[in-house]
Amino acid sequence: MSKFRVGITRDFLSADGTLGYGDIGLALLDQPNVEREFLLSSEMEISPAVADAYDALLVLAPRVSERTLAGCRRLGLVARFGVGYDTVDVPACTRNDVLLSITPDGVRRPVAVSALTLILALSHKLLIKDKLIRAGRWSDKLDHLGMGLTGRTLGVIGLGNIGREVFRVALPLGMRHVGHDPFVAADQATAMGVQWLELDRLLAEADFVVICCALTATTRRLIDARRLALMKPTAYLINVARGPIVDQAALTAVLKERRIAGAGLDVFDPEPIDPRDPLLALDNVILSPHALCWTDECFAGNGRSACEAILDYAAGRPPRHVVNREVLDRPGMQAKLKRFATIV
Repeated sequence: MSKFRVGITRDFLSADGTLGYGDIGLALLDQPNVEREFLLSSEMEISPAVADAYDALLVLAPRVSERTLAGCRRLGLVARFGVGYDTVDVPACTRNDVLLSITPDGVRRPVAVSALTLILALSHKLLIKDKLIRAGRWSDKLDHLGMGLTGRTLGVIGLGNIGREVFRVALPLGMRHVGHDPFVAADQATAMGVQWLELDRLLAEADFVVICCALTATTRRLIDARRLALMKPTAYLINVARGPIVDQAALTAVLKERRIAGAGLDVFDPEPIDPRDPLLALDNVILSPHALCWTDECFAGNGRSACEAILDYAAGRPPRHVVNREVLDRPGMQAKLKRFATIV
């Protein structure tokens, strides 16, 4: 039997050809019957010819579309480096007997800590005070009183992998914890130490609203002008999920008119943000290029989880974190798993 082939998207590499994100655990793939290589070109959408040259793909940013997967006979796994999969056509994966795996274990703590970083920086007006001292305006600090966190209300939208971790890392701060998730029952939230609220009520009561839900057809523009108007003028919005969950134009207007205190955004709609976007001119928002959680911990954890998923598939086992589990019942997928049962 030929070796199990793994293709790795080229955006993991720096311009000089070295790994741009440090150790992501690729050594795990150094098995006798496994060969790995980086794709030859940096495509924003993986082509069908490239996709079907491999048994598994380790994917960072490029899109995996219906076109990518059409007629794929060899490819059996797309191992997404991260938890978001809005760049992957999941139904097309299923139709073409391709597993899609994600890496929730790798991003859980780093993204939650990113949300906490924004909460702390906003509440203490860190960037504003940094600019004051650089501009020689030491005495103006009296005009920028921060907000203490004890007794404040932390609201999280999306009580999944990352949302629950946000509450865990914030626990020592003594805040009231409230959350909203249509897929989590009130008693389940209570077991987490979280008060379940309807979304509109959460927005009206929270001092910090943290968005942690997935981007779906239902959550696109979930936080629109009407819902932004529900927030307190002293409240902050933090988005570490996906940009299109928030109506960015409406948020810009709210921030410009000081109808909320500020925002911390790691994600935008579209990405990258237009350098002429009026959001960039505001002083009550902290911005990061969808990279705030990018630490050695995050990339090592994501890489290890993705490589373990690849090795599971190469051994004929379904990976732990499969998005489209229904594909496992398809005869074509079962045949692919049996084909590799003795590789690793």
